[in-house]
Amino acid sequence: MTILGIETSCDETAAAVYSPERGLLSNVIASQDEHIPFGGVVPEMASRAHTERILPVVRRALETAGMGLDGIDAIAVTIGPGLVGSLLVGVSAAKGLGFARGLPLVDVHHVEAHIFANRIEHPDLEPPFVALVVSGGHTQLVWVADWGVYRQLGTTRDDAAGEAFDKVAKLLAIGYPGGPLIDRLARDADPTYVRLPRAFIKGDPLAFSFSGLKTAVLRQLERMSDEEIRAHVADIAASFQAAAVGALVATAMRAVRAMRARRLVLAGGVASNRALRAETRAACARRGVTVYQPSPILCTDNAAMVACAGAFWYARGRRAGLALNPSPRLPLPSVPAQSG
Repeated sequence: MTILGIETSCDETAAAVYSPERGLLSNVIASQDEHIPFGGVVPEMASRAHTERILPVVRRALETAGMGLDGIDAIAVTIGPGLVGSLLVGVSAAKGLGFARGLPLVDVHHVEAHIFANRIEHPDLEPPFVALVVSGGHTQLVWVADWGVYRQLGTTRDDAAGEAFDKVAKLLAIGYPGGPLIDRLARDADPTYVRLPRAFIKGDPLAFSFSGLKTAVLRQLERMSDEEIRAHVADIAASFQAAAVGALVATAMRAVRAMRARRLVLAGGVASNRALRAETRAACARRGVTVYQPSPILCTDNAAMVACAGAFWYARGRRAGLALNPSPRLPLPSVPAQSG
């Protein structure tokens, strides 16, 4: 079985070829740097860039894997959640290629694909486990009772963690995207320079909240002179990261205890954060819990995870016809196989 995966849910145009027997054969990602001056993704620009790049990216993925479409058994494509215009480009490309070559389509949920990213490097990973999915658009704890069987344990009440990183980076005027920039600044800085809150929701111990943390950073900056900010921008970034990561790890470990889980899986773009990876490993080691963390390249939006999830569902008979449409707000508990 060999699956071509296509991912265009936000601002990465990606294609990959994956085989459960041979592993990951290619993984091509074209990032859209044109959004950097705007401090965030501009949806219309993203969809236009996907339109220009999708076929060259697919071609490169096939060439890297050393095959053509005649060596592909099915095409897996992200249908949601995400930006509707971006999703539409990927779904349209998958439908066009599938129709031209008579290849079946497999619809894939974006968050589920992030969880499956761990399976690429850890084929021995088996449920049940708790998954902490952290990205620019999602921050949630998921109980994976079995592959394809999910229950959301908790989610953010406001900003996603990655969104908070981007907003704080904008406050600090250090650029976009905020996650890797703050992580880099914080590496040799003082995470105790500013005392910032770690928000926990009363009555909902598995929920997240990052809006108040972002506001706390803003209030701190308002009390400082421009000279102080310039002198301590790295320390402020480190203090913010420590508070955000601390809340993520503490809440994830509460979920682990509540579910009596023996495994914790990290997933999503923020899962590449150095501090989050280190603190999660330390917390799990103290409790005797095994932690799985995909390589950073498999944390960001990529098509390898889509192809891996697609291979799983293709083997179990999921097929989507040419009536397949994107669903920008598709919830994880409902992952329907569309047909038509």
